[in-house]
Amino acid sequence: MDIKTDRRALLRGAALTGAFGAMGGCNPGGDDGGQNSGAEDDLTTKTIAAAEKLQGIEYTPQERAMMLDDIEQRLTTLAALRAIEFPNELAPACVFDPKLPRKKIPSQKNRLNLSEVTRDLPQSEADIAFASVVEQGHWLRAGAITSAQLTDIYLRRIEKYNGTLNAYITVTADLARAQAAKADVDFAEGRDRGPLQGIPYGLKDLADTKNVLTSWGAMPYKDRFPETDAEVTRKLRRAGAVLLGKTACGAIAYGDQWFAATTRNPWYAEEGSSGSSAGSASAVAGGLCAFSIGTETLGSIISPSERCGTTGLRPTFGRVSRAGFMALCWSLDKVGPICRTVEDNAAVLSAINGFDADDPSAARVGFTYEPQDITKMTVGFVPAWFEEGDSADRKALEALKDIGVTLKEFPWPEIDFGSLIEIVQVEAAAAFADLTLSNRDDELVWQAKEAWPNAWRAARFVSAVDYVQIDRLRRRLMQDMMTAFEGFDALIGPHFAGGALLATNATGHPQLALRAGFSQRPALSLFDEPIQKQTFKAPRGISLWADLFEERKILALGAALEKKLSVSDQRPPNFD
Repeated sequence: MDIKTDRRALLRGAALTGAFGAMGGCNPGGDDGGQNSGAEDDLTTKTIAAAEKLQGIEYTPQERAMMLDDIEQRLTTLAALRAIEFPNELAPACVFDPKLPRKKIPSQKNRLNLSEVTRDLPQSEADIAFASVVEQGHWLRAGAITSAQLTDIYLRRIEKYNGTLNAYITVTADLARAQAAKADVDFAEGRDRGPLQGIPYGLKDLADTKNVLTSWGAMPYKDRFPETDAEVTRKLRRAGAVLLGKTACGAIAYGDQWFAATTRNPWYAEEGSSGSSAGSASAVAGGLCAFSIGTETLGSIISPSERCGTTGLRPTFGRVSRAGFMALCWSLDKVGPICRTVEDNAAVLSAINGFDADDPSAARVGFTYEPQDITKMTVGFVPAWFEEGDSADRKALEALKDIGVTLKEFPWPEIDFGSLIEIVQVEAAAAFADLTLSNRDDELVWQAKEAWPNAWRAARFVSAVDYVQIDRLRRRLMQDMMTAFEGFDALIGPHFAGGALLATNATGHPQLALRAGFSQRPALSLFDEPIQKQTFKAPRGISLWADLFEERKILALGAALEKKLSVSDQRPPNFD
């Protein structure tokens, strides 16, 4: 493998940082002991002394001289390691499990009990397109509409609006019509495959689809056609869902920019839809599919759901198979639905949940969704989060109180867990090491300081020893969260308050983002910086978190909260 010549010092420094973590105590530095002779590219004690600054440590001249031969050997070993080809789907031997040894996970049967539908099929195609999955399923079974007709409604809307939103990278019209025709035959012959039968959906372009472009939104993979389907793709096909196409994602699961396009927010098309499940949220919000599949490593379901006003569910880590999805961070990646209503998320999760031997982290846990007496639930909140939030946040908290739940202050962990962000940086740098080392990271359109190419280069200076310490901190946070959730059915708060997004992604807890109201604000950049002075009516959301594998609780609470707030049925302007 060719390595960038101008990064020789960088790569050598990366090897040194790994070596430093394995050594003993650090002592004040001093004279280099005459060990600095040699060619410019030779490894000397001066090289070691310079590299120490990257780790905030300091060795003596004698210690540097002693480790010199050992580091030289490690560079040789490192070169051999980098000569090995590692496909993206090859997971590390160390597998993350969110369940602590003493943590008991209540068993659940695979049971789904959805609300009764009373509304008749609307006359307007837009009203049909913006209807819930649960309603559409009822109309399909009642014979009020066929899957072929429903699919054509969405295909017409994609043709009309996708040029504005850039929500789809690939539209699979022929495949969609074929799958819709099959669903209609199944209905006619009495075969019912579940609540998603005949329902058209969008699939994030990180999920493999056999012989259909799966580009990961990135130029290096713009001609990538998988030979097999992802497990979720197969499950949705078996459930009778209709694939409309591959929704846009920020390049390699970051942001809302893919190739040379930016996915837009239907509420104000001058604004990006956030990321990286950018197209999945935009398509649902704009009525370009009934539901979609997104992924999250650190906010990629929650953030675009907030921006576009959708209802997104990030399931417990391990609940949904990631086999056949691009791996960004093996110990954090999750797959989940993005919908217009809370119950739709329950319907989709019931179809994609389940163990998969091809995913090393997949869990054997059933999924139950049925009516619950939420007045018996205790929901936690952190007062400071709502003091810092806005009126929509506080209104959601009051609404929970009004519907009869017990609200109680939640003992949010006080530990400083900010360094857990390095988990994403380091694992992503490993997952795409070939792009860094082969210089193909230059093909990525986004080359800013915050973008992947720069982040991956910097991640190589996180020492192996410090990374193990970060993992130990993660275990500490898992223990603290397990203790905090004792006596609570759920936690409510603004999506990003108190570092909750980072913390609960790291511990594997589920999060449900639903619409709470609206606010007037300017259009925002990817990093939430105002980009123009004119304001618009923007959706605002609130989050519910639950203990591991207890999605049923936040879905039941979310459904009740959604009904109480009565803002979920409002649609973005200009998409009728």
